Amino acid sequence: MTRYKVGIIGVGKLGAFHCNAITQLDNAELVGIFDVDKAREKEMAEKFHCTPFAAEADLFDAVDVVGVIVPTSAHLEVVKKALVAGKPVFVEKPIAATVAEAKEIVSLAQARNLPVQVGHIERFNPAIRALNAFELAPMFIESHRLAPFDPRGTDVAVVLDLMIHDIDIILNLVKSPVKSIHANGVAIVSDEVDIANARIEFDNGCVANVTASRISQRKMRKMRLFQKDAYVSIDFLLRLTELFRLSDESRESNVAINLGQIDKGKYRRNILYEKPPVPEGDAMQTEWQSFFHAIETGEPPIISALDGLRALEVALQIRSRINESIH
Repeated sequence: MTRYKVGIIGVGKLGAFHCNAITQLDNAELVGIFDVDKAREKEMAEKFHCTPFAAEADLFDAVDVVGVIVPTSAHLEVVKKALVAGKPVFVEKPIAATVAEAKEIVSLAQARNLPVQVGHIERFNPAIRALNAFELAPMFIESHRLAPFDPRGTDVAVVLDLMIHDIDIILNLVKSPVKSIHANGVAIVSDEVDIANARIEFDNGCVANVTASRISQRKMRKMRLFQKDAYVSIDFLLRLTELFRLSDESRESNVAINLGQIDKGKYRRNILYEKPPVPEGDAMQTEWQSFFHAIETGEPPIISALDGLRALEVALQIRSRINESIH
């Protein structure tokens, strides 16, 4: 088993979570960290028993893989240095501050033939992973991602801070070009938009209604999927997934509960309720393991730089529509 030497650049609140996740993995070693805040760097190095590096270049020389957990405005600069140094890169979401910067990361990663994985962690939430065995083709999606106010992250609009999680999931589920976007939002407690709603229409007819807020009294992270003969409810916080679907009697599932029957055309179909088993495991540890698997096999990361670019493009379009509606 390959044991990857990992270096983390940026050890603020989120960076510390990544450091902790890596220390829990059998096939990884947190070799060192780098942060412009040297007091914080020293504190985290002591906490995680790793080396605080004086320069990024020194860290690159000592590790196999680099994690970039710095503010979004610095993503391109740091990711570029790591790729030029020949290192696979895990970068937190959003991939970059602008579409042009994201495209530069995609191009450089392709030119260097190095994997870049973007930290859209909700793709690894057990509630989403529980659906891997099901064929999903949603035609209407509704999502709500609400959080109490936290000064961290208010330097960017809530679309880039919270909504982008659901944008990434929706783009992965629908797999169709975006046709049009309508959006509204308002800044309430910060200089950026704090609550936003977007209606995303796709070429295949699917519509997604997406709401994000960071001024809620309580947390909510839910998504509902509607498709022909099925309804799926996902609660990311509770890690709970529920399916309601219509099924022919001959194909009734052994693990589903039959809630009754409904007449449909010339025959009756069962209304089945199913709660698929949710896989165990920490989402952050799972996303790192996924990245290591991509490095080892040469397969594209589950959330590649190109995926990160697509999510950013849609998020920025939503932010643009909101700004147009405000002004």
